[in-house]
Amino acid sequence: MLAVVAAFAFLPTHMNILVFSKTAGFRHDSIPTGQEMFQELGKAHGFTVQGSEDASLFTPYNLRKYDAVVFLSTTGDVLNEGQQKALEEFIKRGGGYIGIHAAADTEYNWPWYGELVGAYFLSHPQIQEAEVVNEAPQNPTVSMWPAKFRRKDEWYDYKVNPRGKVTVLASLNTGSYQGSKMPGDHPIIWCREFDGGRAWYTGFGHTKETYAEPEFRKMIVAALGWVVGG
Repeated sequence: MLAVVAAFAFLPTHMNILVFSKTAGFRHDSIPTGQEMFQELGKAHGFTVQGSEDASLFTPYNLRKYDAVVFLSTTGDVLNEGQQKALEEFIKRGGGYIGIHAAADTEYNWPWYGELVGAYFLSHPQIQEAEVVNEAPQNPTVSMWPAKFRRKDEWYDYKVNPRGKVTVLASLNTGSYQGSKMPGDHPIIWCREFDGGRAWYTGFGHTKETYAEPEFRKMIVAALGWVVGG
């Protein structure tokens, strides 16, 4: 609990975040629930949230209003070339990025984004329980989770294992569920400093129930604190 409280203390006053959930491919029905969660967290912890699917917000001038941008289960090609450049400039100025679940199923033809999110989506088996291994229990962004725990979600496989270029915070025990295409080493939460800013990603987030989990909510608040420089 102390580590979680400390993580919350990193949140700067008047923090402003953009939660972007535009989809150009599969659309998760949990997106409205996720957007609602961010509004509730903002009210509870004193930061401002703008939820939107309007890609025209991605201009160099407009993004200066935000401390962090969250890609909430975005899919497909959601930004044009100018909007992509605006996000690159935002990160290079020290902005923060959080990717949730299908953020990894986004912008396959934009290599810079692939580096930002850490890995691209490959496939997934059916929704089921799996054992998650907390690889960094002292890290404030995952310190609310036990060393090992079981939870139900849609477990993404990734085209390339990101370990080695990111800090892996949690991984899946691939022997605990059926259908993993990353046997033996399957990162599922990670972070990195990238191109002047900070990026943090979790594969959690397919189900509506995810956004009501107390630990998930604490994790997201702590991740916001980290990506904005806490």
